[in-house]
Amino acid sequence: MHRVFVTGATGFVGRGVVQALRADGHIVRCLVRRGSEPLLRGLGAVERVEGDVLIRGTLDVAMAGCDAVIHLVGIIRERPALAATFERLHVDATRNVLAAASGAGVRRVLHMSALGTRPGARARYHQTKWRAEEAVRSSGLDWTIFRPSIIYGHGDGFVTVLGRMVRRLPIVPVIGSGTARLQPVWLPTVAEGFARALDRPAAVGHAYEVGGPEAYTLNEVLDLIGAVLKRRVRRAHVPLGLARRLTGVLQSVPFYPLTTDQLRMLEEDNVCDPKPFHHAFDLEPVSFPTGLERMLLA
Repeated sequence: MHRVFVTGATGFVGRGVVQALRADGHIVRCLVRRGSEPLLRGLGAVERVEGDVLIRGTLDVAMAGCDAVIHLVGIIRERPALAATFERLHVDATRNVLAAASGAGVRRVLHMSALGTRPGARARYHQTKWRAEEAVRSSGLDWTIFRPSIIYGHGDGFVTVLGRMVRRLPIVPVIGSGTARLQPVWLPTVAEGFARALDRPAAVGHAYEVGGPEAYTLNEVLDLIGAVLKRRVRRAHVPLGLARRLTGVLQSVPFYPLTTDQLRMLEEDNVCDPKPFHHAFDLEPVSFPTGLERMLLA
């Protein structure tokens, strides 16, 4: 049993990880910003400490007495007006967490990055994720990095949104051809991987690419969702050139759903070989159709 300090515990992935940790018998200490405590409801007996990953001093106190850190904080879209930028929440926050862990004598650190993170990446999202990884690798701590593809599950921002569109819209808009591939992975699988990594010394010093057992194009994802919901999916493809022009003008508007950085990522495949991840942590992969049924028909 470990006392595990978790950042990002109130988010979609964080809630799943906290549940997996508690199920495995660990004591979980969740970092929460003031006012976000209600987001921990339903997670059971967890320790709550107020703090902010961008304020190093709050982390020093919050980590005292912990055995491991799981760092999950990240954003997919910048909000400069709110000071929510990739540089601050990927790079600066990670450096703060690592420094606080070292100062508190916490050796074990699990870090969530993203599939597609690499040097020379086109998207700023991936560029800053890479710099955060570099900080982890050079920290001198016992680190493990996870790079997931799109994670789906109850309350996500992927299948939940697409399912709503399939149910409600006569025609579903798709940016570009919809042929870029992705590898959706079931949240409980990811969460259990984090929990099991705490007691796998062989995982120290490794980065694992995380995905489901199969890759799909976005067109195929929509068709699978339609099949589960028993709805025929009609698609309208928005040319990438038009999407780029519209996004360049409208991305600063809060309700507009895309940024130019996200468009760059949509043009790339987001796939991997997940077998090393499944093998290292003795995980049984869940097929995407099975996960969809569990999620959409529950």
